[in-house]
Amino acid sequence: MDISRIEPGQHFAAAVVGGGHLYISGTIAKSVDASIEVQTREVLERLDELMSKAGTNKSRLLSVTIYLPHIRDFEAMNRVWDTWVDPQNKPARATVEARLAIESLRVEIAAVALVP
Repeated sequence: MDISRIEPGQHFAAAVVGGGHLYISGTIAKSVDASIEVQTREVLERLDELMSKAGTNKSRLLSVTIYLPHIRDFEAMNRVWDTWVDPQNKPARATVEARLAIESLRVEIAAVALVP
């Protein structure tokens, strides 16, 4: 089985393709001091970018885990999510309240998708 790493960095790759699956690492926004809506939009755009690099797209998402340091942001994050997710191909999803590595971050998302 071949394994391909997308954007390998010092500590981890942004994503890894193996066994017909794309594993996307926890992804954060560039605008670390922005609102939950802006950060969520940026993270989802980044997921689109990583999926495209692997030759797949959001319609092939299997599982998504969303980390929020403040569960009170759940509804605002969902409003952005609902405009992005493929309504005919929604993935399994978990949302967890968790402290993130940078205090001003409002959301981090990890995902798994099928690769054709």
